[in-house]
Amino acid sequence: MAGTIISGVIFGLVALVMFGIGISQLKSKDPVGFYTGEKPPEKERLSDVNAWNKKHGTMWVIYGVCLVCSWICSAFIGDSSYSGIPLVVGVLAPIVIMVIRHHILVKKYVLTE
Repeated sequence: MAGTIISGVIFGLVALVMFGIGISQLKSKDPVGFYTGEKPPEKERLSDVNAWNKKHGTMWVIYGVCLVCSWICSAFIGDSSYSGIPLVVGVLAPIVIMVIRHHILVKKYVLTE
C-alpha cells in the first residue's frame, strides 16, 4: 500500500510538470519547441503559430493525463506482477506517439523555402 501511495505521488508530480509544459505552450505567443535541445521554428517559418502551439501544448496535457490514467490502472491491478505493464505502456507509448505527431506537425506547419 505504501508503494502505491509513493508511486501515486511521483506520477502525480510528473503529470503536473507535463500539465505545466502544456499550459505554458498553449498560452505562448512565440513558437514553442518540442524536444529539449530543439530550437523552435521562427515565426516567419510557420504557417500558423497559434495552431502549432495549441497542438504541441495539447500533446503535453494529454501526456499528463496518460500518466495519471496509467497509474490508476496499475493501482487497480494491485501488487501483482502485471501492475507494471500499464505504467510502462502509459509512459512510453505516448512519447512515441508524440514524436510521430510532432514530425507530422513539422510537415504541416513549417514552411519550406
